[in-house]
Amino acid sequence: MNSKVFMVIRIILGLLLLVFGLNKFLNFLPAPEGMSEAAGAYFGALMSAKVIPHLVGIVEVLAGLALILNKYGALMALILMSVSVNAVLFHINLDPESIGPALAVLILNIVVLYGYKDKYKDLLAG
Repeated sequence: MNSKVFMVIRIILGLLLLVFGLNKFLNFLPAPEGMSEAAGAYFGALMSAKVIPHLVGIVEVLAGLALILNKYGALMALILMSVSVNAVLFHINLDPESIGPALAVLILNIVVLYGYKDKYKDLLAG
């Protein structure tokens, strides 16, 4: 992958994560509307248990900073996959109308993982 293209994709993903992660603490974006009852109940349970702001928010902010600064980006891209996949699965099962941002983050995450593929060679060596 071209290094300039990878840098742009990495920074775009990092900025998205930083904005979404900080929003979990500062609530500056409007709350999603039109969620199904099941999606609202699930999301409400995660919020009341502090999973969304404490776990997901921290992972998103740290991953965003790591990708923007290109420090530990390969590690954070791996950790971020769990958040990306869960966001897409949530939307597929409970809120398919608003899957766009979650799908974009997953696709960008996969592209960033591919860009860091050389960093994973030792990890995957048999």
